[in-house]
Amino acid sequence: MRYILIPVKDLSFAKMRLSPLLTQEERMRLVLAMIEMTFAASTKVQTIDRIAVVTNYLPAMALAGKYRMEVIEESSQTSESASIDYGSLEVKKRGATAVLRLPIDLPLMTASDIETVLNCDKGTRSVVIVPSRDGTGTNAILRRPPDLIPSHFGPGSLAKHLAEIERVKSACTLLTLPRIALDIDRPDDLVVLIKEGVGSPLSDLLAELNILDRMGIKA
Repeated sequence: MRYILIPVKDLSFAKMRLSPLLTQEERMRLVLAMIEMTFAASTKVQTIDRIAVVTNYLPAMALAGKYRMEVIEESSQTSESASIDYGSLEVKKRGATAVLRLPIDLPLMTASDIETVLNCDKGTRSVVIVPSRDGTGTNAILRRPPDLIPSHFGPGSLAKHLAEIERVKSACTLLTLPRIALDIDRPDDLVVLIKEGVGSPLSDLLAELNILDRMGIKA
C-alpha cells in the first residue's frame, strides 16, 4: 500500500524569507493557496492508495477533511524531519509499504508529475528523490519501506539523504522534474513562478500582489 504524506506546520510565521517582499497576511494567502493546490493535485493521482496530512494546524485539518484525506495529528511540532518520520511510522502501522513525502510549496506540481515519481517505485527496497532547482535540497522523496532512512530536511538535505541511502546500501533513483523542483522560499523563487507559471491557479494572486513591480523588475 502506497501513501502520499504531506506535512503542514503552523503557518502563523510561514515563509519568513519572503517578509521583505510580502506582509504576513499576503504570505498566509500565498501559502494557503499552495496547500490547496498540493492537496488538489494529490487527490487526482490514480496510482496512490491513500493520502495523509501530518499536522496540528487546525485549518490544514479542515482542508484535509474537504479533500477526504487522512489526518495524522501531532502533539507538537519540532521540525519537518521529525513530522515526516513520525507520520511515516504512523502510516506504516496502517499498512503503508511505501511513502511519498510532498511539501506544500511546489506551486507548479501536477498530478502527472506525482505519477512520474510513483512510476519509479519498483516495489523493492529503494528510494526515489526529486532534488530542488539548486541541486542541494530534497523536494520529493519516496521511501520503500517508509522508514528505510531518516529524514534530514533543511540546508544540504540531498547530500544527507544520499549519505543515508549509501549507509543502508539501498537502490536510489534521482529524477529531474522541473515543476517539482521549484519550491517557494525566497523572492527570486516567486519571479521564476511568475515567469513559468502563466495560467497556473496562482496567476491571479501573483498578479494582484505585483511581485515584479515590488522588486523593480519589468515584466
